[in-house]
Amino acid sequence: MMKRAAYPFRPPRERGTGRAIALAVVMHMLLAAFLFFGIHWKNSSPTGSEAELWTDTSIVTPTPPTPVAPAPVQPAPPPPPQEDADIALQEAKRKQIEQQQKDAALLADQQKQAQLKLQQQEAARQKELADQQAALAKDKARDAAAKAAQAEASKQAQIQADKRQQQLDQQKQQQQQLADQQKAEQQKADQAKADQLKAAKAKQDADTKAAKAAADQARHARLAALQGAAGSGETTGTGAGTTGNATGAGGNGSPGYAEKVRQRVLPFISFGGTVDGNQPAVVAVTCAPDGTVLSARVTSSSGNQGWDDAVLRAVQAADPMPRDVDGKAPRSFQIRFRQKN
Repeated sequence: MMKRAAYPFRPPRERGTGRAIALAVVMHMLLAAFLFFGIHWKNSSPTGSEAELWTDTSIVTPTPPTPVAPAPVQPAPPPPPQEDADIALQEAKRKQIEQQQKDAALLADQQKQAQLKLQQQEAARQKELADQQAALAKDKARDAAAKAAQAEASKQAQIQADKRQQQLDQQKQQQQQLADQQKAEQQKADQAKADQLKAAKAKQDADTKAAKAAADQARHARLAALQGAAGSGETTGTGAGTTGNATGAGGNGSPGYAEKVRQRVLPFISFGGTVDGNQPAVVAVTCAPDGTVLSARVTSSSGNQGWDDAVLRAVQAADPMPRDVDGKAPRSFQIRFRQKN
């Protein structure tokens, strides 16, 4: 593992290399032995053989054959000299050594080619691995850049959203402050107006009371003067009325005078309750010739104090009473009001 880490481009050692080399050496040794014994067998001289022929002459006495000249015996070739055998053996050994060298060179070349091929394959694999790692690093860098850009965009969007929310909050706060200020100013204005109305009403009430007191004094003075001048004569009249209709007639009033009194008094009646049985409230009115109400009082109650007071206040508020056709108001008359017709 340490050698592998130190030489990363060295091809891995194949299994069985030592065994293959040992088998190759054994085969070469067997080949050398075969060649040696083969050459030695070819160099040995063959040995000759001899045979003798015998004929039985006790039975037949043959004619003596004509002598035939024996065939010449070919002499065996002389064995090659021992020096030629040594030379041939040395030549065979040289050839064997050359063949072994060639085989070893071929094997070394094959191993070199295989190693070179393995190195090239390893270099290609390393290059492919480096390219893959570079592409992976590039993809990671691109993803990181995209994530960073997305995070930056999200951050900017959040900042913009926070700014918009802050602006909205500021606008709401300003609007609320403006509304509160306007409300406070309106309350101040309403309070000032209410104070003015209250002061004006108080002044009006004071003026009304003062005028009424002066009118009462003048009325009493005129009443006393009139009573002193006219004696104890009295004109009476009767009338009937409702919140929407009222009629009446004085002792010396014209037939249409009751309608004039109705039109004068009804707008001043203000009552939110209900009168049981719709009983009328009868008010006796005493007037000066110019219509000034000298006195007004309830002579017959409706059974509802609120309705009686509302009618009496309406009569007093309607002061002065309208004048009749002769230009004067009746001396005295009674007017009757019902809540429901």
